[in-house]
Amino acid sequence: MKVFEALNWASSFLKEKNRDANAGELLLRHFVKMDRSKLLANLREEVDPAALEDFQAAVYLHAKGRPVQYLIGHEYFYGRSFKVNEDVLIPRPETEELVYGLLQRMDQLFGRNDLDAVDIGTGSGAIAITLKLEKPGLKMTATDIYEPTLRLAEENARELGAEISFIQGDLLQPFIDKGKKLDMVISNPPYIPEGDKEWMSEVVTGYEPHRALFAGIDGLDMYKKMAQQLPKVLRPQGLVGFEVGTGQSEAVASLLKQAFPQGKVDIVHDINGKDRMVFAEVGF
Repeated sequence: MKVFEALNWASSFLKEKNRDANAGELLLRHFVKMDRSKLLANLREEVDPAALEDFQAAVYLHAKGRPVQYLIGHEYFYGRSFKVNEDVLIPRPETEELVYGLLQRMDQLFGRNDLDAVDIGTGSGAIAITLKLEKPGLKMTATDIYEPTLRLAEENARELGAEISFIQGDLLQPFIDKGKKLDMVISNPPYIPEGDKEWMSEVVTGYEPHRALFAGIDGLDMYKKMAQQLPKVLRPQGLVGFEVGTGQSEAVASLLKQAFPQGKVDIVHDINGKDRMVFAEVGF
């Protein structure tokens, strides 16, 4: 089978199964080890039989719902490739906007880069690693409650050259126990209400880890816990940045205002106009 024939087959097959037809190209590029320009320049070349077999098997798996990112083992975030597997959520483009917002506020508020920062529920490590690489002076710590998740995040940090401390633990409790004070707390925690499982895509609910997706009846469980913990760990001048689910921003902003009555709390919409981020600036 030639390259263009393999692409046409995958596109037609995935359309029939109500999947993204473009996934075929991503999978083929992975198995033949070509970037897009090289693939398009070799449309009439024969696909190696072994690569073709692996490609077709992957297309069938994606048709059944397995995300492309888990099939190829990585996803791009802020221009860098992060390894992913079923132990971690796939990094989303909207989370890049959280990172961008944090970087802007760091420059505006602190006037220094040697901040003690922590990423709670780090997953693949995308947020923590990106912040450290963009601001090398940061003293960056990343936490997660699930050890296999932390191991993958550590692997990503090594491969991308980011010096980060990793701690296994529940939200901010490890820092409270040690009396540790922080300049910046970031989190993209589980925030989907349990009831949403019924209508969500099986590509998400069937493959991505539920512990990283769902958080109680209203999806706010993790924010409620962190809002109670934050005053115990945040320094007099500190920054908090949360990603939230659509429609949750007012509730999360209210929790942060209760925790820091004198703080400045902002709701920020993403590029699609959804209320996606909540920031709290304390003591500035």
